[in-house]
Amino acid sequence: MNQFVDKIYAVLEEVKDPEIPVLSVVDMGIITQVFSENNQHATVHMTPTFVGCPAIGVMKHDIEKAVLNAGFETVEVIVDFKTRWTSDRMSDNAKQKLEKFGIAPPTKIDGNISEEALNKVRCPHCGSVNTTLNSPFGSTLCRAIRYCFDCKQGFEQFKPI
Repeated sequence: MNQFVDKIYAVLEEVKDPEIPVLSVVDMGIITQVFSENNQHATVHMTPTFVGCPAIGVMKHDIEKAVLNAGFETVEVIVDFKTRWTSDRMSDNAKQKLEKFGIAPPTKIDGNISEEALNKVRCPHCGSVNTTLNSPFGSTLCRAIRYCFDCKQGFEQFKPI
């Protein structure tokens, strides 16, 4: 990397996912490539968590605005549909932030989603795995609604994808 790319990544650490405001687009693993040779032009490639993700436009806008505000004259944000996003692209730091926010983080799946990864979900409130799936659909496409039998709390789970 060079100093300009490093600067862009530092800026992108501050661009939040509009659906999960405790995570940056870097935490989420949606930034696939960054190019810049100078402060004149920057290119950022991003891959959405889902092809139909309603936040793609917002994220593109926020990325462009942040990089322009960092002193670059032009920014091109390219949505990369060739790179497949998986929840394994999320940083460990992102998973810790999710749990503190009250969302059960996805387990590492290495490309194979097992029944255990789907069903043995730890409650972000009390840490128990005595939980059940209430609905496979949460407030966004990437989340499910679960219930903990031990602390009697409902919570969202970020689905392993």
